[in-house]
Amino acid sequence: MRLLKALAGIAALLAAPVLADDASGAQGPSDRASEPVQVMILGTYHFANPGRDVANMEVDDVLAPRRQAEIAALVVSLAEWAPTRILVEDEAEPPTLALPAFAQADALLATSRSESVQIGFRLARQLGHQAVYGFDERGGQGEPDYFPIGKVQAFAEANGMTDDLGAIFAEVQALSAEQQEQLARQSIAESLFVHNDGAGLARMHDRAYYAMLRFGNGKAQPGAELNAYWYMRNAKMFAKIAMLAQPGDRVLVIAGSGHATWLRHFAEHMPGFALVEAMPYLERAATRLRAAAP
Repeated sequence: MRLLKALAGIAALLAAPVLADDASGAQGPSDRASEPVQVMILGTYHFANPGRDVANMEVDDVLAPRRQAEIAALVVSLAEWAPTRILVEDEAEPPTLALPAFAQADALLATSRSESVQIGFRLARQLGHQAVYGFDERGGQGEPDYFPIGKVQAFAEANGMTDDLGAIFAEVQALSAEQQEQLARQSIAESLFVHNDGAGLARMHDRAYYAMLRFGNGKAQPGAELNAYWYMRNAKMFAKIAMLAQPGDRVLVIAGSGHATWLRHFAEHMPGFALVEAMPYLERAATRLRAAAP
């Protein structure tokens, strides 16, 4: 009975009309708390070639002088947005989620090829931040496998669907190969255009992930499970962002572009949050580099 009353109360609340603002225009004490958290999702490929994805790009050395200059230009452009918090795709201990490695930022910038360091740490140092935060969520002891592709492959092999799954992989790998081929001619900022095209990312997400929903027979549903666990991982990642963010914050989130569709979705749909596009800042950095070229 209590549950029914509670549900009725929620329904009544959702159906209630929105109250008009005070005609006087006076600001109440909660106005600051109502400012949205602005979130910019900067989608990237992995600079250090860790080889953890279905399709992996082989990239040139981001520690080379040319690439270092390009990363510096990108960071200058991102700094113009003046993010108040920077989060990167690394795991960190709650509740602070601060990365201890940031204390060695100077040394890491000379040795680490990770985009977390080269973009995140570099930008944080430039802006005078005291911390960079890790928001990643990975499977481990007591946690699920957030990308159980092995079960999908086993189902495909047992049910004559190997070619169907192969076609999905081939499309993803072809896109990765195309991006890799273009990389030599592009600046870092230009190479990130495709990783921050929201519409393009969403189309590829649907063609790769949602196509796997067909891999199931009503009893075994590995394709549906893969989609559910991938959603769970990204939901947990965004929940960490929400845990740190305060009203009015400008939060830069640096993540592999495979996460971008769901992270963008949460930024657009979670109450109190607003998505800010990274593309104008990438274009600004690319334009500056072209103008400075001999």
